[in-house]
Amino acid sequence: MRLFVAINPPDAIRTALHDAAAPLREAGMPVRWTAPASLHLTLKFLGETPQDRVEAIEAVLREAAAKTSPFDLPIGGIGGFPTMRRPRVIWIGAEATPSLRSLKQDVEWALASLGFEPEVRAFQPHVTIGRVTQGAQPGALRDLADLAAGIRVRSVFRVASVDLMRSRLTPRGARYDRIVAAPLGVPTGGSGERMRET
Repeated sequence: MRLFVAINPPDAIRTALHDAAAPLREAGMPVRWTAPASLHLTLKFLGETPQDRVEAIEAVLREAAAKTSPFDLPIGGIGGFPTMRRPRVIWIGAEATPSLRSLKQDVEWALASLGFEPEVRAFQPHVTIGRVTQGAQPGALRDLADLAAGIRVRSVFRVASVDLMRSRLTPRGARYDRIVAAPLGVPTGGSGERMRET
């Protein structure tokens, strides 16, 4: 199973982000755009993980989530990795609030206890809205930065859970399924919500 830990915005926020990026999609650039239902903020990528480890991951994830109360997360601004002039990934940023940083750190430490390597790169929270297709010529993206600069996307949503997600690679791109929703601020005795796999 290819797993990762994420924050999933509400559907209304996903739709708003997708709508805001419409001018970029309409420009016909060589980018595979993320469907609204797949928009998320990754906290930790776990990679290929045996099914029998899910229960232990769920337990430590719920413990980590219990340490942070629900919080509001501002999002906005369009950027690219590694740069906006030559991007591989196009994203909408999220503010690295103290609550988000604490949650990220608690998730890292919790999963490190199970042998997952801690992330050493600086945390730059974001929602990926598109990935540049392989073999795309740099000139094909020359208008991206100017188009993005003209887009005003700002929103805030309430983060109430952290989710264990499964990524399935298909010919039409990745499909994401939520396996476990671990609510924030709920003591470990409380129950996280386990999802049926689809």
